[in-house]
Amino acid sequence: MKKTILYLLMIPLGLFSCKDDDDSTPAPVVSNELSGDISTEVTLDPNIEYKLTGSLLVVDGGKLRIPAGTVIKAEKGFNKYILVEQGGQIFVNGTADKPVKITSAAASPAQGDWGGLIINGKAKLSGPAGKVTTSTTEVNPAVIYGGDNNNDNSGSIEYLILEYTGAKSSADIEHNGLTLNGVGSGTKIENVYIPYGADDAIEFFGGSVNVKNLLVVDSDDDMFDVTQGWSGTLDNAYGVWKAGYTSTESDPRGAELDGNLDGNTPGDVNQSDFIFKNITIVNESTFEMQDAVKVRRGAKANITNLLIKGGSATDLIDLTDGKGNGNAGTVVEYHHTGVTVKGQEVKNPDGANIKANSANTGADTSVFGWTGYKF
Repeated sequence: MKKTILYLLMIPLGLFSCKDDDDSTPAPVVSNELSGDISTEVTLDPNIEYKLTGSLLVVDGGKLRIPAGTVIKAEKGFNKYILVEQGGQIFVNGTADKPVKITSAAASPAQGDWGGLIINGKAKLSGPAGKVTTSTTEVNPAVIYGGDNNNDNSGSIEYLILEYTGAKSSADIEHNGLTLNGVGSGTKIENVYIPYGADDAIEFFGGSVNVKNLLVVDSDDDMFDVTQGWSGTLDNAYGVWKAGYTSTESDPRGAELDGNLDGNTPGDVNQSDFIFKNITIVNESTFEMQDAVKVRRGAKANITNLLIKGGSATDLIDLTDGKGNGNAGTVVEYHHTGVTVKGQEVKNPDGANIKANSANTGADTSVFGWTGYKF
């Protein structure tokens, strides 16, 4: 995958100094087809509609800048994705009036048309004591993530729409909408809209990155997924399955929260220990979600102002699992309304602090006006 850029033709602008990332003046891109490696600074042109024709990798030292209003349409296929490698950076500079949109190029777009956006950082993962742990990217095993720098900076994302993501090559190798692999807290991610994606809308594989103002609509699997030692904060997130929607997955959840990867290394240190606050999970459809919130496999969650609305669930808040229960230090403060619970409202065998609070209001939906979604 380490090739030169195949379709990004650049016009040199001469020598310039780079005092910081936001003051630099990189050369513009003039082709409308995106594929290959970015190893220098590249800025897209918002007046051009781009086509993602293959995997686009922002490699070590590369910077990809996407201005407000830019539209990228991905051809169908598993290998159509954007991957920011360790040492690379992406700057999505959308605004409320002019968000950046990355979507399907298909005439009739659908879930799973293209891959999605993957960011690989150098922040900590769960792993053996005394060892710096790294891992390999699910969709591209040649690319690693993880390390020991929780302040790592992979760039910034503001006002981004990711549509029709989640292409897969098999049941075990599939994309999410936004995949954050060992991403550090120096990375800024705010105001992201992920509608109509296969697999999970967002998944945190370790790292310490924080995400604020996230809207998820009709994810095929989990709305919010955590694993492998994530230690950041998700603030103000709203997920919904709309009326008439049916998942193809066997166990879709509002939030699936694991401490270590797949529950296979329960003795790990640095297991997931994170904050969810101001969260709404809504099921307007007739299908039954497995759990609204599943905390398992050593994860320690601090979840406040959680509101769960409508539909049916097998269990509501579940801290049990065959590969290890959720950490007993978990805190969940929740309120549910209009939910039919088929099993148990709370499954909490180890005495975590799980309590109902009817004052909970969940996410502030007023911040999502820029998406055009009607609540």
